[in-house]
Amino acid sequence: MITYQTDGVKIPTFSKRRINVWIREVAKKYNFKVGEIAYIFCSDEKILEINQEYLEHDYYTDIITFDYTEKKVISGDIFISLDTVKSNSEQFETDYETELYRILIHGILHLTGQKDKSPKDRAEMTKKEDEALGMLF
Repeated sequence: MITYQTDGVKIPTFSKRRINVWIREVAKKYNFKVGEIAYIFCSDEKILEINQEYLEHDYYTDIITFDYTEKKVISGDIFISLDTVKSNSEQFETDYETELYRILIHGILHLTGQKDKSPKDRAEMTKKEDEALGMLF
């Protein structure tokens, strides 16, 4: 089951049914099934608080993924700062909707084991995000 929640922000408008199908298709591409996925949309301040409390990082970010995946069933809590999604869309000159979808699938890719800490891994993650976006559009 995929759920969408908010913490202090208005939920973005998108077709949950369409996005849920897409998420399942992307997971399947990596030989995973979807278990319990909770997206929690929040503000920059909330994501900073989570980053400090749980990861001991003192900076803003667009997404934090807590991975509860077992075997080939992805599960997790995915916090997304809508403030940072908006500023990223402006910085990278993309529309907000595309940037939101990129971040939604970024969390799923993490749950399938994809990494993004090194420059090489980041480039590979971006490529996989682009491939996933191509499946949606």
